[in-house]
Amino acid sequence: MISIRPAAAHDWPIYRDTRLSALRDAPDAFGSSFAAEATRTDEAWAARVAAAAASQNDQLFLAFDQEQPCGLIWCKRSAAEPAVTDLYQMWVAPGSRAKGTGQALLQAALDWARAAGTQRARLGVTAADSPAMRLYRRHGFRAAGPLEPLREGASLMAQTMELPLN
Repeated sequence: MISIRPAAAHDWPIYRDTRLSALRDAPDAFGSSFAAEATRTDEAWAARVAAAAASQNDQLFLAFDQEQPCGLIWCKRSAAEPAVTDLYQMWVAPGSRAKGTGQALLQAALDWARAAGTQRARLGVTAADSPAMRLYRRHGFRAAGPLEPLREGASLMAQTMELPLN
């Protein structure tokens, strides 16, 4: 059974381990890299999750398959565009794919964005015919703007996508 819940400050080790697993499993799906994130100290991981847990503008959701952490998504209201919630770091562990985990994480994020009063959700996804791209399109996300490099020096391209929330 898949369950989704907001992360509390004490969940930082779960976030750290899940995030690093995501970067190892799918290095071409993220703007950051395992090498960059693995250098963070435990204090930095703890501070990052504590700040999100205390914020009205951030929400980190964790997914669990039974009791095992298996995914995450980070939501952040845009400081520059308060009507927009940006979605980051979406990932589902290989053993929990095709069980509705991605759907449940994305739905939790969209519900949070609506409750936060934002009018649009925005995310970036590697430009490919991938399960992630198909999930976002099924939810109504559409391309917004030109393709951009996934990260500095990458040959892969990322597509910004948006979804109206009203």
